[in-house]
Amino acid sequence: MNIKVLTVLFSFFSGFILSQTYEIQYKSSYNGKVQTEQPATLVWANEKNSYILNTSIKERKSEYPFEITHIDQSTQTIISYAFLKPGEIISTSDAESIGKQSFEFTDETKKILGYTCKKAVTKINSNTIEIWYTQDLNIKGGPSSLGQHIGLVLEIERNKNSAVTATSIKKVKNTEIDTLLKGSITKTDLQGYKDLVWKSRFTTLKVFENEIINFSDASKSDQHIKRFANGTIILKKVKFPAMTKGENIFVELKQQSNGDAYDRTGTVFFIPQEKSQSFFNGLEKGVKTLPPYENGNGKQYFGVTATSDYDPSIEMMRFFTAFGIEKFNHIQLKGKEWHTVSPFRQDITELKPSLSEKEVWVGVFIGNYDKGGHKVSLEITVHKSEQTVHTNNKVIPLFNTVNIMEMAGQDYATMFDNEKGIFVEFNLKKDLHHAQLRYITTGHGGWENGDEFVPKKNTILLDDQMLFSFTPWRTDCGSYRLYNPASGNFQDGLSSSDLSRSNWCPGTITNPNFISIGNLKAGKHTIQVKIPQGLPEGNSFSAWNISGILIGTE
Repeated sequence: MNIKVLTVLFSFFSGFILSQTYEIQYKSSYNGKVQTEQPATLVWANEKNSYILNTSIKERKSEYPFEITHIDQSTQTIISYAFLKPGEIISTSDAESIGKQSFEFTDETKKILGYTCKKAVTKINSNTIEIWYTQDLNIKGGPSSLGQHIGLVLEIERNKNSAVTATSIKKVKNTEIDTLLKGSITKTDLQGYKDLVWKSRFTTLKVFENEIINFSDASKSDQHIKRFANGTIILKKVKFPAMTKGENIFVELKQQSNGDAYDRTGTVFFIPQEKSQSFFNGLEKGVKTLPPYENGNGKQYFGVTATSDYDPSIEMMRFFTAFGIEKFNHIQLKGKEWHTVSPFRQDITELKPSLSEKEVWVGVFIGNYDKGGHKVSLEITVHKSEQTVHTNNKVIPLFNTVNIMEMAGQDYATMFDNEKGIFVEFNLKKDLHHAQLRYITTGHGGWENGDEFVPKKNTILLDDQMLFSFTPWRTDCGSYRLYNPASGNFQDGLSSSDLSRSNWCPGTITNPNFISIGNLKAGKHTIQVKIPQGLPEGNSFSAWNISGILIGTE
């Protein structure tokens, strides 16, 4: 990014001040209904320059970030200014866009505010845009960059349903542009400008950047990142800001092979620490220090179910690495252009009550026994949004059978080999309204006859009553072939990454199921998950990674 600092001088505005200037105000409407919640668009225009802003900016009431656009009519150059935060202004210029605009000019006319307007039509990204412009005032301008070279635009209508229409035009002696655009402005290129403006609209919490997750005795913790289970788990403390009802949270992981060619189970998780014991204790002191779960098959499964003194880790996102993405892109197949990174991104807003204003351990696990392993970058973003799907104020972890500490002795989740499956008792201190079970499930192992490749019904019981039953199965795995350069190819013309699986595909995430419960009374409850797990075949066995948290409103 080419960056240099410039100082805005008064002489910059002299041509704008000395010419007759008009102030045009516009309203926005959709399907004929005025959008009163939006500030009115404001244009200051004369023969030489025009500026686009809004009434909130003029009144110094606009929230950051906001933008002001300047069109130099003599050169048809768009100069954009972005106010990212107090004292931080960036700018870029574009001398090409206006000249590239193409219109179909028509003979249609109509009056807007008493001025005769002509209609021009253009198409942008499959949208039909109608522009009504006047030449009566001998100036050029408008509420956007469209049509800046053909006259004064008084109305823009998109697809016959969305419109920006002038509501007033008046002469003004002076504008306030010189007081709005003053001080140091950092100039950057167009792409850099767009990127900085976009990123200023949300909060980014960078957790990991190009970190290696591998299996090696040389993988050690440092002052910034903790590493466990021979490097297959990385962990970092993250401080989350206060998050309000109107904010959404996303987790985003980028992954590449750094030597491991196989499809592996991965999870992004955090560790609740409200109870006397947490998953972090097991990481530091050994998995067998965590509460054991027994289902009668003679095995003990440590740290997978909630107790009165312990909460299991909370899964943010379940993902699966592709076969050798990037590291094995040298494998050539005709017509295949391999992707170079697996991008995993998921909305986790329902977990907000457990994250807002808290400092928690956030981790990533990829099960592998490879010294090169995988390379990952992780960030969490917080966005102000009009979309409000999850309004819960309570998150209660119940179970998580993903053996995150696999390389430190945590057993595979084979507890579904008998009728009991997973059985958890939990106690609600208060009534929980609009309760849901956030449930993630994937089947694994057993090669072609195992549960990875054989559909199996998951049955969930609440207080000994059937709550939900379904068969988790993915049939779209072939859609992700270009993420899987090292995937094996079979004689039947299929690749290993093409095969349908028990709710997962190499190079994808597995979405949670949100299972409606309704209202739960305070007191003791039980939840149980049953899966008809397949029998072992020689050294091959099946297992099910499931996680469940209860969400709702107290």
